[in-house]
Amino acid sequence: MRSRTLALAAASGAALLCAVALPATAQPATAPAGRSADASGRSAAGPVGAADLLAKVQTCAQISHGKYRTDPKAEATVPVCGRNGAVYWQADLDVDCDGQATTACNRATDPWFQPDTRFHQSNDKPLSAEKVSYVVVPNAGPLWNYSASGIKGGGVVAVVYGSRVEYAVVGDTGPSGVIGEASYATAKALGMDPSPKTGGAESGVTYILFQNSRAEPIESHEEAVALGQELAKRFVAAD
Repeated sequence: MRSRTLALAAASGAALLCAVALPATAQPATAPAGRSADASGRSAAGPVGAADLLAKVQTCAQISHGKYRTDPKAEATVPVCGRNGAVYWQADLDVDCDGQATTACNRATDPWFQPDTRFHQSNDKPLSAEKVSYVVVPNAGPLWNYSASGIKGGGVVAVVYGSRVEYAVVGDTGPSGVIGEASYATAKALGMDPSPKTGGAESGVTYILFQNSRAEPIESHEEAVALGQELAKRFVAAD
């Protein structure tokens, strides 16, 4: 992850997770293939829906020692919260194209491109941001240490935007004071413009990271989805 400001103007006050639900205006009309949700985003007889997950994160038991910025010059408004075996936050989504150079992710398409990711796939190559749905977590710092909270490379994440849920993995790390970034593949799956220059979302993205989980191999989206759906069910069912 690189430190930079998304081309879209960040909405600094919209990132607080503790009080608000996702805006209705951000909700796509349909769920992506493989997800089962009605018009409200609640799950039908199948995978956990967006509304079910969001209902469990309406309050915040803050575990971070302060709040994060969504961009380097933004106000610090985003706490990291924890409950029921997960840590979570609500922020924007800056598009990360780092990792293997591909048609969509390279130095020509992304001025901030870096040919590596903090965590590697099973053959020890960097992840492919174009192909792998992954999330960026802040480097350990005075605000929060992700590894001390049971978050590791390959850990499973439910990323919620509108009525969509995309299961991703922890794939990269970034500046210790900034939060809210995910791969090209994640943004595309959530129905966003995946361009690292102009894409992503200004606000309203919820990240739910399941503690002590790991998809193996890290690059397998099928493994992330299968494990993520099971962990999401447990998370929603817990008191």
